[in-house]
Amino acid sequence: MARAARKAAAAAPLSPPPSFSSPSSGGLVPRARDLLGRAKEAALYGTPRERARGCALACLAKSRGFHDARRAFDGTPARSLPAWTAIISGCARGGRHADGMRAFAEMLAGGGGGAAAPNAFVLAGVLRCCAGLGDVESGRRVHGWMLRSGVRQDVVLCNAVLDMYAKCGHHDRARRAFGAMAEKDAVSWNIVLSACLQGGDVLAAMRLFDESPSQDASSWNTIISGLMRNGCAAEALDRLKQMVRAGVVFNHYTYSTAFALAGMLSLLDLGRQLHGRLVMAALEDDAFVCCSLMDMYCKCGEMEAALLIFDCWSWFIGDVKFAWSTMVAGYVQNGREEEAIEFFRRMLREGVPAEQFILTSVAAACGNAGMVEQGRQVHGFVEKLGHRFDAPLASAMIGMYSKCGSLEDALRIFHSAQAKNVAVWTTMLCSYASYGQGRMAIEIFNRMKAETITPNEVTLVAVLSACSHSGLVSDGEHYFKLMQEEYGIVPSTEHYNCMVDLYSRAGLLDKAKNFIEENNIHEAIVWKTLLSACRLYKHMDYAKLASEKLVQLEQCDAGSYVLMSNMYATNSKWLDTFKLRSLMQERKVKKQPGQSWIHLKNAVHTFVAGDVSHPRSAEIYAYLDKLMERLKEMGYTSRTDLVVHDVEEEQRETTLKFHSERLAIAFGIISHPLGMPLRIFKNLRVCEDCHEAIKFISRAADREIVVRDLYRFHHFKSGSCSCEDFW
Repeated sequence: MARAARKAAAAAPLSPPPSFSSPSSGGLVPRARDLLGRAKEAALYGTPRERARGCALACLAKSRGFHDARRAFDGTPARSLPAWTAIISGCARGGRHADGMRAFAEMLAGGGGGAAAPNAFVLAGVLRCCAGLGDVESGRRVHGWMLRSGVRQDVVLCNAVLDMYAKCGHHDRARRAFGAMAEKDAVSWNIVLSACLQGGDVLAAMRLFDESPSQDASSWNTIISGLMRNGCAAEALDRLKQMVRAGVVFNHYTYSTAFALAGMLSLLDLGRQLHGRLVMAALEDDAFVCCSLMDMYCKCGEMEAALLIFDCWSWFIGDVKFAWSTMVAGYVQNGREEEAIEFFRRMLREGVPAEQFILTSVAAACGNAGMVEQGRQVHGFVEKLGHRFDAPLASAMIGMYSKCGSLEDALRIFHSAQAKNVAVWTTMLCSYASYGQGRMAIEIFNRMKAETITPNEVTLVAVLSACSHSGLVSDGEHYFKLMQEEYGIVPSTEHYNCMVDLYSRAGLLDKAKNFIEENNIHEAIVWKTLLSACRLYKHMDYAKLASEKLVQLEQCDAGSYVLMSNMYATNSKWLDTFKLRSLMQERKVKKQPGQSWIHLKNAVHTFVAGDVSHPRSAEIYAYLDKLMERLKEMGYTSRTDLVVHDVEEEQRETTLKFHSERLAIAFGIISHPLGMPLRIFKNLRVCEDCHEAIKFISRAADREIVVRDLYRFHHFKSGSCSCEDFW
C-alpha cells in the first residue's frame, strides 16, 4: 500500500510540456541531494527488469561516465521510466546539461517505444539542467506545468525550482516560489538567502537569515560571504562575531571566508586569532583554507608570515599551483614586484606548470616595475603554452606593455584578445589616457559602446582623465554629464578630481574652484590638484585657499606642504618658504624623495638627485657635463626659477643638472647600444626643466626616450614630446 501510494505520487501521468530549447551547456549547478541516488530510487518503480536496468544505468553513469551509459541506454529495446530517470539525472549530476535537455525532449517525444510521463525525479534533473544552461524560460515552463498538473512537490523538487530561478538570476521569482512552499528545509532557506544576496537586496537577506529556523554553518557562511560580495564588510564582521557567540562550529569554508574578510579589512589581529583556531581545529592541511590563510597575510602586508606558511605547508597541499599563485599575487599587491618575479622563477625551477592565472599576476608585476623584457618573456610563455588570451590575462598583458612604454604592443594584445569584456576595453582606454592620447581614448570608448559593452565607474574615470591630459574640456564636460544621465553612475572622488584636473590643466582655475564649491567636495586630493595648477599658472590667492583647505583636511600630508612651499619659492617668497618648511619639521612631515630608475639586464638601477652611490658615477657625471654643454649650444636654457632654495644662480643650475631622471638617462645612454630606446621611470612628476632638457637630449643623442612619471607617459623623439607640452 505504502509503496503503491509513493509510486502514484511520484510518477503521476501528465501531458507533455511545450518544446524546450537546448542552448549551449553552462556550468555545474550544485544541489544539496544526490540526484543519482534519486535515480536509483526511481528505478524501484517499474517491473523487476526495468528496475534492474535503471539501477545498472545509474551505476554505469557514475562509474564509467555518460557516454558508456548512453550507449547502453541506446541499446535498450524498450526504454522505461527508470531508464530515462537514470540518464537525465546522470546528465544533471555530471554537468551535461544540454545532453540532459535533449534526453528529456526525446523522452517526451516517445523515443524508444512510447512516451513516458516524467516523474518528480526526472523533473528535478531537468530543472537542474535548465539552471546549468541559464535557460529560465524552459525552467519556467516546467514549473508552470508542474503547478497546473498537480505534481506532488516535495521539498527536494521545490528546492530544484528555487535553485533554477536563483542560478538564472530571477531572484524575485525564487523568493515568490519560496513563499509558496508548504515545507522548507535548511537548503530552501540557504537558496533564497543566496538569491537575495545575489540580487543585492542585503536588508531582505538579513531579515530572512534572522527568521530562519535552522542557522547552520552553511547559512552563516552564505550570509557572511554574501555581505562581503555586496560591499558590506563591517556587517559581515558583525555576523562573524555573532556566529562565534552562537557556538557554531567553523568548517573549512567558514575559515576561508573569515580569512578573506580579515584580509579585506586588513585586520591582522583577527587573522591571527583565526589562524590559532584553525590550528586547534586541525584543518590547516586543507589546500583551500591554507591558500586563504596565506592570502590574508598577504593582504595585511605580512609577506614573511605568508612565505613561512607556504614553505611549511606547500609540500603536502594538494593543489600547490594555487599556493604559488597566492604568493605571486601577494608580492604584487604589496608593491614587491621584483620578489614576485623571482618567486615565479623559483616556481619554474621547481617544475610547477605556469598556469594562466599565475601568468596574469606576473604580467602585472612586470608592468608595475616597468620590466619590459621580463614582460616579453611572460608573453612568450603564454604563446608557448597555448594559453588563450582570456579577459584577465589580456587586461594584464595590455597593462604591462602600456606601463612599460610600449603602446603599440599593448594595442596588438588588445586586438588579439578573444573575449573583450569591460575590463579589457577599460585597460586599453586607460593606456591611451596615460599617454595623453585623448582622441584615441574617446574613439575606443565609442567603439566599446558600439559593441554594446556597458562602461563602469573605472571606464569613466579613464575617459575623463584622457580628456584632462589632452585639454579636451568640452568633451570632458559631456562625458561627466553622460556618466550620470545615461549610465546612472554617481560621481566618486576620482570623477570629481578628473574634472578639477581638466579645468586646472586648461588654466580655467575659476571654473575649477567653483566646481569644487558647487559640488561640496571635501576631499584633499581635489584641493591638491588645484594647488598644483596654481603653481603652474602662478595664482597665489587660490594657492593659499587650497593650502588652507589641505592643512585642515590632512595635517600630515607631505605633498600639500611641498606644493605650497614650492609655490612660495617659485615666487621668491623665501620667508614664507622657510616658515612652511619649519612647520613641516615641527609636525614631523617628511617629503617623499624623488627617485628615477632604469632596467638593464634584469637589474634595476635607481638614482636620486646628486646621487654618487652608483658604481659608474664618475662616468655618468662626466658624460652628463658634456651633454649639458651640448644642449646649451643647441639653445637649451635652464629654468632656474624652479629651484626651491635661495641660492646663487650658478648653484641653481647645478642643482637642476643633476636631477634623478637626468642621471638615469645619462647612465642609459652610456650603457645601452646606439639606437636602443631608453625607458625611464620616476616616482614623482617630472619637473618642467627636466622635461625641456630631455627634449633636447633626445635630439642631441638621437635617442627615443620614454619617461613614465607619477601621472603619465612622455615619449620624447627628435626634440619633441608626445604630450605636446600639455601635461
